[in-house]
Amino acid sequence: MYNNYRKDDIERKLARARFRPLDVMVTGVTGAGKSTTLNSLFEREVAKVGTGVEPETMGLDSYELSDLIRFWDTPGLGDGVEKDKIHGKKLVDLLYKPYNLDSNTYGWIDLVLVIIEGANRDMGTTYKLLNEIIVPNFQKERILVAINQCDVAMKGRHWNLKINKPEATLYEYLEEQAISIQRRVKEATGVSIIKPIYYSAEYGYNVNKLLDFIIDNMPISRRKLL
Repeated sequence: MYNNYRKDDIERKLARARFRPLDVMVTGVTGAGKSTTLNSLFEREVAKVGTGVEPETMGLDSYELSDLIRFWDTPGLGDGVEKDKIHGKKLVDLLYKPYNLDSNTYGWIDLVLVIIEGANRDMGTTYKLLNEIIVPNFQKERILVAINQCDVAMKGRHWNLKINKPEATLYEYLEEQAISIQRRVKEATGVSIIKPIYYSAEYGYNVNKLLDFIIDNMPISRRKLL
């Protein structure tokens, strides 16, 4: 389904930007659901999902949703100081992964998608990820933030399991949470982000909205390295 989702829109934007495919780095703290998100987008298991203490994503793997969009799964932060240093270096190296064209050097990654888990249990590490790794090494206007696991945002309350959608109380809470995170990211990092969207990769809720979020905010030019 999603491999052909809004194909004409993506084709048109890529033609204008003069690059192909769109490369999206997916990052966040451990447990935010990066791999689950990718599996939901691909509608099959392409990325291993951690079920224990140790995170599954220890390297940098890329997955092509189509010849138009490629996602890069990255290790999460929040597993200790030493591991975070190692993982942080991998992220920075990916952000500076270059390619040369017409005597210019451009960055391989076009967009960064930062995933936050719905209960907001480790926002401090998310701010660290943004402040110390993403923002200093990447154009701010190419940073997107999305909220996964919206089904547990109120500890599982007001999530309708019969239709896998939030009830009105949870929906209102999620709307307020998105605005709150937008404000808190600005206060913590100085970066003005687009209002995050919320979704549940586990239940497939609003996954199409996540893809809309990425497509609607695709860059229309190549990314020159800083």
